[in-house]
Amino acid sequence: MLTLDKIYHAAFVLREVARKTDLIYAPRLSGECEMHLKTENLQLTGSFKVRGAYYKISQLSDEQKAAGIIACSAGNHAQGVALAATRMGAKSIVCMPDGAPISKVEATKRLGAQVCLVPGAYDDAYAHALKLQQETGATFIHPFDDEEVIAGQGTIGLEILDQLPDVDAVVVPIGGGGLISGVATAIKLLNPKVKVYGVQAERAASMLHSRASGSQITLESVDTFADGIAVKHPGDNTFEICEKHVDEVVTVTEDEIATAILSLIENQKLIAEGAGAVSVAAALFGKLPLAGKKVVCLISGGNIDVNILSRVITRGLITSGRNARLQIALEDKPGQLLGVSRVISECGGNVISVDYGASDPNMAIASCFLNIGMETRGFEQIQEIRAALTKAGFKIVN
Repeated sequence: MLTLDKIYHAAFVLREVARKTDLIYAPRLSGECEMHLKTENLQLTGSFKVRGAYYKISQLSDEQKAAGIIACSAGNHAQGVALAATRMGAKSIVCMPDGAPISKVEATKRLGAQVCLVPGAYDDAYAHALKLQQETGATFIHPFDDEEVIAGQGTIGLEILDQLPDVDAVVVPIGGGGLISGVATAIKLLNPKVKVYGVQAERAASMLHSRASGSQITLESVDTFADGIAVKHPGDNTFEICEKHVDEVVTVTEDEIATAILSLIENQKLIAEGAGAVSVAAALFGKLPLAGKKVVCLISGGNIDVNILSRVITRGLITSGRNARLQIALEDKPGQLLGVSRVISECGGNVISVDYGASDPNMAIASCFLNIGMETRGFEQIQEIRAALTKAGFKIVN
C-alpha cells in the first residue's frame, strides 16, 4: 500500500528536479467559490508527469537502468521519462499514439528518448510497449499504475496543503488515475476533511464508469481532444485508491473543456492543454458542490499543440457566445449588406466575415443567402442582434 512516508521520500528526491509550482488565486474564474489554481502546466516539462517518472526511475537499480527504459504515453509521461532517463544515463524508448500532438513528440525526442509511434489510442501504445519490454528486457515505467509513480504525483498534494492549509476541496483531472491517486492519498491521510474530486472527459470516462459498475471496465473507444486523459481502462492500483480516497468523479464535455481553456487564457494568462483544463471546466459549469468553498483546481499540463489551440479558442468563443454566425435570406439587390451591417453595428456587434451564396431552389430566383460571422459579448447580445434584424425586416434562416 502507498504510504505517506513514501510520498515524503518522493518529495525529498524531487526537491532539486520538480518545481514547487505556484498556487494562484483566480477570482475572475471562481464564480460562487474561492478558486485557486495549482499550476503544474508551469512544471519543468510542462506537466506534473515529471514527478512520478523521475521518482520511479530514481529508485531503479543500476542493472535496471543499464537495461534501458521503456514507457508508453500520450505525451506528458513521455517527456518526464525522457528527462529522467537522460539525466540518469539510461537509454529510453517511448511508445506514443500516432495521433499524439507533434509538439509532445518532438519535445520527447529533444529530451533524449527514442519515440515509437503506434497506430491507435494510448492503450494501443501501452500494448506495444509491453511487447517491446518482453523482447528487449528493458524496464517498463508505467504512466500511472505504479506505486512509486503515484507517490511522485502525491507530492502535489503535500504542496497544496502547505500552500493553502484551510483548503476545502481539490479538483483533479483523471485519465488512468495516477495523479488523483497520489494527490488524494496525501491529502486524505493528512486532512480527511478535505474533499477530493476527479474530472474526466465525457468521451473518455473509464474511471467514472468503473466506479459505477464496482470494478474496472474497458471502454471500446475514447474520443476527446484532451489526449492526456484519453485512457480506456483505469489501473488496478489507481482504481482501488480512488475507491478509497476520491469523493466523487464527474465528466465535462468537449465544449466545456474548450471554454475552460479560453477562460484560463483570457483571465489568468495561462495556457492549459485539454486534460489540464478539465478541473476548471467542472468548476465553471457547476458540476461539483463548490459554492462558498476554498477550492484548488489542478492544472495538470500545458503542452497543447498550437494548431489544436487555435481550434479550441474558436470553439470556446462560440460556446461562450463570443463568436456567432447568422444565415440571412435576402433579396439580391444593392444595399442589403449595408442594412444588415448597420443593424449589427448599432447593437454593438462586430462583423468579421461575410459569405454570399445562392438561395434555396424553392425560393425566389432573385434571392440569396448571406452568411455573417460576428464577434459578440455573449448570448444576450446575439439574441438582441437577431431581434433587431427581424424587426428591420430581415429573415434569419438560422
